Amino acid sequence: MSEAATSASRILMVEDEEDIAFLIRFLLERNGYTVEHAADGRQALERIASSDISGDIPALVLLDVMLPYHDGLEILERLRAQPGWQAVPVLMLTAKAREADIVRALELGADDYVTKPFQPDELLARLRRFMRRR
Repeated sequence: MSEAATSASRILMVEDEEDIAFLIRFLLERNGYTVEHAADGRQALERIASSDISGDIPALVLLDVMLPYHDGLEILERLRAQPGWQAVPVLMLTAKAREADIVRALELGADDYVTKPFQPDELLARLRRFMRRR
């Protein structure tokens, strides 16, 4: 696969629960995506900051809200402030289902919001919708 094709199908998954991260990675890789995993908010912010140097930006970010060190909303806010990341689709995947949480994420720049537990086929359909636009 070419570098461009790899970059076009790469997803940054920010998820601290190992079992869920394993399931999502399996689902996405089985469907042809390359998955990069950040296990907490600190790792996610380091990954976002490293793109300033490398220019290496994924095609989509799958972001949990409840994370160690920095929560997903803070990560989303900082991600949207980074050059090159403004147009990257961000799909929130979280157990937080309150309307206030959903509205806050959307106001900060999330493109979609899926609550856990999620249906794998629905998650894939939502991801594909964004990936087709890129």
